[in-house]
Amino acid sequence: MLAPQRQQAILAQVRRAGGVRVADLVAELGVSDMTIRRDLEVLAERGLVIKVHGGATAPPSGVADEPGFAAKAERQRAEKAALAEAAAAHVQPGSAVALSAGTTTVRIAQRLVDVPGLTVVTNSIPVADVFYRAGRPDQTVVLTGGTRTPSDALVGPIAIASLRDLHVDQLFLGVHGMSTEAGLTTPNLLEAETDRALIAATRRLVVVADHTKWQTLGIASIAPLTAAHLLITDAEPPTGVRDLLTVELTDQ
Repeated sequence: MLAPQRQQAILAQVRRAGGVRVADLVAELGVSDMTIRRDLEVLAERGLVIKVHGGATAPPSGVADEPGFAAKAERQRAEKAALAEAAAAHVQPGSAVALSAGTTTVRIAQRLVDVPGLTVVTNSIPVADVFYRAGRPDQTVVLTGGTRTPSDALVGPIAIASLRDLHVDQLFLGVHGMSTEAGLTTPNLLEAETDRALIAATRRLVVVADHTKWQTLGIASIAPLTAAHLLITDAEPPTGVRDLLTVELTDQ
């Protein structure tokens, strides 16, 4: 296979799945790791993909663009790990917490599997799976029903109805984007409604988002920045944000 043909095949897979791994492409196309990395470099220079650790993802195309879960999971891996560690420090044994859908909240779930006596409410299939695989008998996990999105969130009327009568101590909310004007945003209209239902069920809203989320705009606003009791992030936010809410910075 010639390089242009190979690169076209890689690009088609990125567009179809939202992202690719170098190891998978090596096995699928029967070429070396270095060859795949050169192909990704060529595609990245043309603006057709975004190189990430171990592979590449599709670039965002607009406010309604919603990358798949696998694609988002490869972005800002170190930052998400640090955010998850900081978020988990706020959870007490025996408390009830909610985790929204997202790759950052999955990292938080991985940090919470050792906290005894937790009740966890989530609309994220991957989050629920983290706790299911841990198999702790002293933890209770409530997974909402609903319609599945590309980011593996369960959304819509069924999800909202299941949250209506629930009450949790705190919610860890991942977001697609943040700005002082639009607030917390998502590229999925139904996910915005479901996230608002999660917010209504909690006593304390903790937004967990890395620096790339600033000035990124999703089509639907979830809530204003001031709805958050705490923002955990990895870099100093834009001017004026600290006047609106409490900010905790990680070391990452």
